[in-house]
Amino acid sequence: MFDPERAHVPTSEPVTLGELESGVARIVGRGFGMRDPRWLSRFGTATRVAERYRRGRVLLAGDAAHIHFPAGGQGLNVGLQDAMNLGWKLAAELNGWAPPRLLDSYHDERHPVGLAVGRNTEIQTKLGDVSEAGLALRKMMSDLLAMEPVNRRISELVSALDVAYPPGDTAAAHPWVGRRAPDRALVTDRGAARLYELLHSGRFVLLDLAGAVDLRETGAAWSDRVDVVRATAAPESDLAAVDAVLVRPDGHVAWASDAARRATRLADLRSALESWCGPA
Repeated sequence: MFDPERAHVPTSEPVTLGELESGVARIVGRGFGMRDPRWLSRFGTATRVAERYRRGRVLLAGDAAHIHFPAGGQGLNVGLQDAMNLGWKLAAELNGWAPPRLLDSYHDERHPVGLAVGRNTEIQTKLGDVSEAGLALRKMMSDLLAMEPVNRRISELVSALDVAYPPGDTAAAHPWVGRRAPDRALVTDRGAARLYELLHSGRFVLLDLAGAVDLRETGAAWSDRVDVVRATAAPESDLAAVDAVLVRPDGHVAWASDAARRATRLADLRSALESWCGPA
């Protein structure tokens, strides 16, 4: 990771202890008398993203869909999110209720994420440069990360918690649509629970936070695919700002409503349910 002079050695060539020791010595002035290495490996910084994540009955996810510099465990995060996004859509297809283009939405949603991870991991390789300019860049980044807004932005980027999918064809969509739903404590008609605990069944969750019987009755028409839950959130919770929210099995928001959208919420909810869950 730290020896630019050996950056172009084939990955098939074994790493020797002498190579490691000489690389360390070049940077810090001595080799520290290293011995008995447990694990030495060589890898490159190639970044590749498949053109299509779906081609007919073939679907790509994880390392089959994208490879990149192994920085910050991001390959694990993005691969798990690929699988979560694809899993419930495949289940919908196999169980016969998937609306048109649901499987195609896997590529539409995840391909941009793969490209973004490739870009930010390529940027992170620059932080591994041990030249004078590279060390100055690391110092500047350390100073920036001491600022809370910057730290939060970078941590959300690296963890992939900032991933938000396009709202699609939903007219005047709530700002939450496509974003990851906030995992907050709730008091539900089934007892106390966190929002993500309600997703363990692998189904959609329609969360009624305003006692809206009409919304619950509408959601009940999709009861084989949607769990309708009456709940209240703490006043200081961000969930208190919405009347209702439809959460996809992968934790992203398919639809949300608040006081400003109350006049059209039933029609908007039906449209979202038909779009994501198929006919009632």
